[in-house]
Amino acid sequence: MTISDPIADLDTIVAAARAAQSRYEANGSQVRYDRAAQAAAWAIMEPDRNRALAELAVETTGLGNVPDKITKNHRKTLGLMRDIQHATTFGIIRDDPDTGITEIARAMGVVGAIVPSTNPAATPANNIINALKCGNAIVVAPSPKGVASCEMLIGFIHAEFAKIGEDPDLVQMVPAPGSKEKTQRLMETCDKIICTGSQNNVHRAQTAGTPAVAVGAGNVTVIVDETADLAAAAEKIRASKCFDNATSCSSENAVVVVDAVYDAFVAAMAQAGGAVVKDEAAITAALWPDGHLNRAVIAQDADKMIAALGLDGQVPDGTEYIAVPTSGIGPDHPLSGEKLSRVLALYRAADFDAAVVTTRQIQLHQGAGHSVGLHSARDDRAHMLATAIPTSRIIVNQAHTFATGGSFTNGMPFSLSMGCGTWGGNAIDDNLHWKHFLQSTKIIREIPAREPALADIFADYWQEAGA
Repeated sequence: MTISDPIADLDTIVAAARAAQSRYEANGSQVRYDRAAQAAAWAIMEPDRNRALAELAVETTGLGNVPDKITKNHRKTLGLMRDIQHATTFGIIRDDPDTGITEIARAMGVVGAIVPSTNPAATPANNIINALKCGNAIVVAPSPKGVASCEMLIGFIHAEFAKIGEDPDLVQMVPAPGSKEKTQRLMETCDKIICTGSQNNVHRAQTAGTPAVAVGAGNVTVIVDETADLAAAAEKIRASKCFDNATSCSSENAVVVVDAVYDAFVAAMAQAGGAVVKDEAAITAALWPDGHLNRAVIAQDADKMIAALGLDGQVPDGTEYIAVPTSGIGPDHPLSGEKLSRVLALYRAADFDAAVVTTRQIQLHQGAGHSVGLHSARDDRAHMLATAIPTSRIIVNQAHTFATGGSFTNGMPFSLSMGCGTWGGNAIDDNLHWKHFLQSTKIIREIPAREPALADIFADYWQEAGA
């Protein structure tokens, strides 16, 4: 009897991916890259397969809900395809006679993609499409709960590849069962790591010795000020907070409301399905019964969440999420952190300036660099937040979950992975998108000299400081 060596098996997969990528690039064209990306996109967007993936994801991970995962799989992929439709990723991508530089698109090679269980189809599909669009092969490492969904997705992609004669070795996954050892080996042997998921995985990715793009933790805080349309804000927060049962890193975790409209906003929340539960100690104990988030609450439908928190009969019928008034921030106040559930921390601030202070403290505790939100009629306050808070994104008057990762009503790239800049320990502060899967070779030609005189550079300085 021959016993398989898991690491050797993974090495075989990476070798096959590397050989396939070499052929793909050597015989590449923009048409071929685009067609492969289309095939991968249709593999997840075709309605019957989309539903099958959504149902399997909820069944095997226990996270989220089927209708919202169907929506996510469809809209995230459609938006991505819109973003990359006219992007040039093969051949000459820039030819500038003024500088004498011609830039040639080049693939990165084999991408190793580490993906989470919260979006076990949408995130791998996003990475796969971007990789193929840019001439790469990709090997996906799903979380243990996401293995079944990833296997199904790749099976669908290979079926589409068969229709167009594309090489299935371009898209593979770490063989089940997954393990830290296999994922580590992938990160060490691929050419580029793309990592979305736990901060433990992010740390491992960024220390694996391979160029890596990793993203940070979310803990979205949203300010509602005295100029906000309260009914609209409450409805947008409800829609965002409840979407896919708060599995998204962009789901609101805290709302900071200025005192002048606090009571009116609480009433608007109630109209939109948000119930205020004032027993902070009881909710905290039920959410973290053993110091870890309660799995019976994480990413569950409202009725299951309410039951698991012991709130049956204590909140109105039709409650979709709960808001817990609190003032504490930091490690001793877990409500101030990410909750991955239909539970919102509710803060009261004396005025907008105080709301900014609270929001900054929450972000410094957890979620720095990711995103914050603002519901306000004053655009200048968005500018104030942009310089006062350690964050990469200020989402203004929008449902945060739908806006942060790209929307058909804003200009952000469609993505499921948010870079958090140095605030979040990341190399990027953008939404992960196709440019992070592409590199280039520059041809540099000689041009007429453009050497300035010293006065051209220093005249104003000399005038102020002296020569």
